[in-house]
Amino acid sequence: MKEPTKQLSDIGDVTPETFREQLHQIADWIADYRENMESLRVSPNAPPGSIRAALPVEAPETGESFEKIMADVDRVIIPGMTHWGHPMFLGYFGWTTTAPGILAEILSAPLNVNAMTWRTSPVATELETVVVDWLRRWLQLSDKFGGVVFDTASVGVVHALAVAREEAATSVRKMGIAGRTDIPRFCIYTSDQAHSSAEKAAIALGFGEDNVRRIPSDSEFRMDVAALDKAIRKDLRQNFRPLAVIATVGTTSTASVDPVAEIAKVCREHKVWLHVDGAYGAGFAILPEYKWITVGWEEADSIVANPHKTLFVPLDFSVLYVRDLERLRRVFTLVPEYLRGDTVAAEKNYMDYGIQLGRRFRALKAWIIWRSFGRQGIAARLQENVRLAELFASWVKADSRFELSAPVVMPVVCFRLRNSDDEANARIVETINASGKSYLTHTKLHGRTVMRLGLGNILTKEEHVRRIWDLLRGF
Repeated sequence: MKEPTKQLSDIGDVTPETFREQLHQIADWIADYRENMESLRVSPNAPPGSIRAALPVEAPETGESFEKIMADVDRVIIPGMTHWGHPMFLGYFGWTTTAPGILAEILSAPLNVNAMTWRTSPVATELETVVVDWLRRWLQLSDKFGGVVFDTASVGVVHALAVAREEAATSVRKMGIAGRTDIPRFCIYTSDQAHSSAEKAAIALGFGEDNVRRIPSDSEFRMDVAALDKAIRKDLRQNFRPLAVIATVGTTSTASVDPVAEIAKVCREHKVWLHVDGAYGAGFAILPEYKWITVGWEEADSIVANPHKTLFVPLDFSVLYVRDLERLRRVFTLVPEYLRGDTVAAEKNYMDYGIQLGRRFRALKAWIIWRSFGRQGIAARLQENVRLAELFASWVKADSRFELSAPVVMPVVCFRLRNSDDEANARIVETINASGKSYLTHTKLHGRTVMRLGLGNILTKEEHVRRIWDLLRGF
């Protein structure tokens, strides 16, 4: 039997009237969620697989109503979430949603532009250039550095090391590295506290994870520069080629800051690329009291910062800066014939600066948020996070049952029960997380398991920090 012909209204979008009504419903839902979030469990207690079991195996054959979809959001989605925006979410780096950030995301969705070339969306290109330059000034970098927006720092470091590889071994872009006898074994160096993106980049770029040298850290979890120099000299004697050093500003476990200026001297001596991973810590350069973390940055070849960690931009938003951005473009520019008419030589075509062709209009949300808060407002919120971390650390130090496990450099506190084993400290974190009352993480420092509290959520207040401390003292 021949299927009936659908009316135009059945195959187009929803009507403007219906869309307007649904927008109002969504606005109220978002406002209610934000207002009532604190009454929710921070993390779910459902066993693995329960969410899949609550959903149909097959996608619907015909469209379902907006009301039914939203009912399932309340029934399945919200109970199955770990609420990263919850004021008692104190794990990782506590990145946050903000009211301006939510509004910015809503605004960017209907525009839905592709920021690959200037002509495909002039404002997406030019606003990205403006926003990247605003951030550059906040980070106190000179105009020798140009930047491009990516999703995460892990993607940024892949691009930075690809440039380092091209400059160290010519024609990799054209000829690759497979089967070539003229290319040495490249080595990358980073501290034993650095992010695992170093190994991920080595895998993606063909260096191999075994060629990432993890340099020991000192008593304050900063890279040991003497050990770095020793490792580089050893590799040179074995005819390996030291390619790059990744120095970290705000390490994953403790937020420690590597001595970038001293590392830069070693890099200059051995003609090695210096990448500064400031994914977490770089944003604190906006504060006068953290100016010290920027020492040596001007000597770097590349620097990455994640405003979605410390500068209140929703995930995902990361900026890679390269000293002389043309170095990045030379490696990645490739204009297929079907795009030649959409490129404009006088303006940036951001598709030329990375592997992505399709690119979201990420700059819009940063522009709206930073205008809404202003530099002073952002700085004040960061300073409050620092204050809360120092307050929590003071409680730890004053309690004979607990001890700090690392210096408090940024709003991250690592601590543990005195005279206890690893299992006891891990069990406390797991018990708190299972309760749904809060969310912490634990990590290993010099072979010992420690608890870790990370502050950064704009909704977290002193009362919430006191609440987690009360929970901890109950063990």
